[in-house]
Amino acid sequence: MWDHYVDEPWTRDARVRADVVSIAPDVSGLVSDILVQDNAPVHRGDVLFRIDRERFEIALRQSEAALAGRRATLAQAQRDLSRYEAIREVVSRQSAEQAHTAVAQAEAALAQATADRMLAQLNLTRSEVRAAVNGTVANLTLRPGDYVPAGKAVLALVDTDSLRVEGYFEETKVPRIHIGDPVAIQLMGQSSMLSGHVHSMAAAIEDRERTAGTGLLANINPTFTWVRLAQRIPVRIALDRVPEGTRLVAGLTATVQVLARPADAPVGDAPVGDAPVHDTPAREAP
Repeated sequence: MWDHYVDEPWTRDARVRADVVSIAPDVSGLVSDILVQDNAPVHRGDVLFRIDRERFEIALRQSEAALAGRRATLAQAQRDLSRYEAIREVVSRQSAEQAHTAVAQAEAALAQATADRMLAQLNLTRSEVRAAVNGTVANLTLRPGDYVPAGKAVLALVDTDSLRVEGYFEETKVPRIHIGDPVAIQLMGQSSMLSGHVHSMAAAIEDRERTAGTGLLANINPTFTWVRLAQRIPVRIALDRVPEGTRLVAGLTATVQVLARPADAPVGDAPVGDAPVHDTPAREAP
């Protein structure tokens, strides 16, 4: 009992976690269409909502007209240069140099007009806001007619490909945890067992006894409590097997137990056995 509750690396202080992508439009405008619903699954590349395209279509036509004008100017400058080259003996050197300069300026103007046209096309394309990852729409409050500024997050997308479990282990148990160790996972309120393996361990945690002081000097708390609680170290656990019908929601509470890895098992590929995780274990030792 002492080995199980004190020495063996297990904890009920674990959570299901996932990365949350803040979806922000790249252009400003009025929302014209919303193509998803709250809590709906989406795939990478799916259109989430559209911003009114009329303004961007007009800007694209303007850039195309300007591009056509720059092409005509360059063609005229090249014809003038050809004529000067044909009668080089009867034109001044200054006129020939001016013709070359006119061609160079027309080419630069054409390059600028081409870039403007590409930017207008990009803005038109970005008026359709697409999902950057596979995930689930969360807390959708956006409505048609809302004005959305560029760069401001208006929608949250939970990246379902990043679902994982993070266990917060006491520092006294960390030496018994190794990368690749198999892990048994029990979600609170669910009878099915999940399996995974230790993916990584946090490299640092916050030092609550030390803060930044004035003059860039360390500010250390002068008080010291003789009863010291073990610090919690986040351990990231990758999921290997999720039983069918198990609904993973970021934020769920979990109990995790790091199992002994066979000596000949490769790191990261160790299968998880059916070792039970106690549903109501005793309080973890401080």
